[in-house]
Amino acid sequence: MTGQLPQYGELATPEEQRRAAGLPPLGQDAAESSMPSAAPIAPAAAAPARRRPVDRIITIALLAYGLVNVIVTAVSYLDLPTAMNETMKILGIDGEFTNFAQGRLWGTFAVVVLVVGWALTALLSVRRLRRGKLTWWVPVVGAVATTIMVSICIMVPMLGDPAFMAYVESMAKP
Repeated sequence: MTGQLPQYGELATPEEQRRAAGLPPLGQDAAESSMPSAAPIAPAAAAPARRRPVDRIITIALLAYGLVNVIVTAVSYLDLPTAMNETMKILGIDGEFTNFAQGRLWGTFAVVVLVVGWALTALLSVRRLRRGKLTWWVPVVGAVATTIMVSICIMVPMLGDPAFMAYVESMAKP
């Protein structure tokens, strides 16, 4: 047997093999079989996953809300220059958003980040729900992480716009 790895069970004693299989020791087997009322010993079943109906409902509701939010937001980010003009009007900034090329590019990136972020959050949530683990927090953390990354994508064209930067500079002056 030089150079070969031992096969399954070769190093275990017969008693250890029976214990690993969930069987009684060798001496006990014959004694128990002579007793008419002895029930067979079954291996310990894995504990079933705890069901948390409230957690499941909250998780699914948060994922559904997130999906609606992703769809609505993605539509506006695909036309980011228009969304930036509206934002600048709301903030009271004089001028219009003119960084169109970067606005379209980074708006598309933001949409990809939104969709991928939601998909990963949903995947992780479903996996945890199937295992019976507490899951409501996964959509919350996923939303926060995705929002931070999307905000960075949106800030790039906004900080490259001359009208927005003029507004920022005017706010910095006392």
